[in-house]
Amino acid sequence: MTKTLTELHSDERLARTAAEIALDGYEGPGRFEAPGRPEFAALVSAGSELWLDTGDRAAAEGVWSPEIRGLTTNNTLINQVVQTGALDATIRTVGQRMREAWPEMSPAGLVMEVAFVLNARIGLALVQRFGAKVSVELHPDIADDWEATVAFGKRYFAICPDHFIIKVPMTPAGFLAVRALSAAGVPVNYTLGFSARQNHFAAIFSRPAYVNVFLGRLGSLMQENGLGSGAGIGEKVTLASQETLERLRAEDPSISTRQIAASLRAAPQVAALAGVDVHTIPPKVARDYLDSSPDLSSIRRRSSGEFTVELPSDARLAAMLRALWEVTPEFDAFCRKAEAEADSLRSGRDLLRLAQDSGIGDFFRDWPVEEQLELRKGGKIPDLGRWRDVAAVDDLMSQAALQSFAADQAELDERIGRLIF
Repeated sequence: MTKTLTELHSDERLARTAAEIALDGYEGPGRFEAPGRPEFAALVSAGSELWLDTGDRAAAEGVWSPEIRGLTTNNTLINQVVQTGALDATIRTVGQRMREAWPEMSPAGLVMEVAFVLNARIGLALVQRFGAKVSVELHPDIADDWEATVAFGKRYFAICPDHFIIKVPMTPAGFLAVRALSAAGVPVNYTLGFSARQNHFAAIFSRPAYVNVFLGRLGSLMQENGLGSGAGIGEKVTLASQETLERLRAEDPSISTRQIAASLRAAPQVAALAGVDVHTIPPKVARDYLDSSPDLSSIRRRSSGEFTVELPSDARLAAMLRALWEVTPEFDAFCRKAEAEADSLRSGRDLLRLAQDSGIGDFFRDWPVEEQLELRKGGKIPDLGRWRDVAAVDDLMSQAALQSFAADQAELDERIGRLIF
């Protein structure tokens, strides 16, 4: 009988083989010696933990300091490294070893397993170089399969439990998967978030270690759709999400979800978001921040109310954008209801229906494949004119981000296939 995707990739023998190949040559966590940087220390003093957003060791080394505690990778960043050809020999070797160990595996299954090992190896290389925590991303093809997400999440974590954090993309199925992974003690970086309400729901329902606001993309959304400069919107949403998490943590000690300020695009954003639980900063932005010689005495925690967003005159669009930073009592009630009924939910569709039945119909959308492909072609920043009456901004942006990662993963998978077959 043919195994399902989850059954195949959950097979203990396969998981053990992949882990052994991934760990081959790994020498354990290292320590990269670098001088302290007062510019980073000021952010830490304000309450922020600092990560670098890169899988490129050389780029990380250029701005490293003892204040940095982690690194994040994703499908796009991994693909950038792979497309240089620097890992071609590794891909061939891993592919050969996986085929020898598992000759009956389908080509698609083999490519997914090689991608898994490759991602793990890049993460391990970062651990070995810097001794830091590393977020590793799952394959986008399983984003709507909560059982496969749980299986791969547990496998990644088992390879390096002291340093790996598992990145899961924000989908209805993802909320169920993250809930299961969190209950199993797997630290999750629940990624591709764009609103305070998404993260409010995640903290109550799924209890991940971290959630995100991809703040730079929110500014780009307004700019590219002719809705204004976009100034301040990413900062406002990130701080509003930070504030809602702080309230939840104060009310319920069992909630420990921390906020990540992600997709930082410019040095001023780094300083403006001092005090957000975690910054994940691209090396170029980190360098720009250091070179800007910031006034360290002015670095402090700010509130979402300190940022005013110039909203469009179109009342419908303005309301859609305000929903990014607002968490209404009605939405909070839905979160509590979903958490209470969680054990009865068996799929992402069940969660979607519960939201609709609770009067929160814009929170999730069941995206048809053809629309997913349309978003993939459109890139990271969707055309609001096309989607304004179809989906909420946060759900639209999460799906567009997922499809952008899927496009990069497809390019990476294509290179793997050419090298191993």
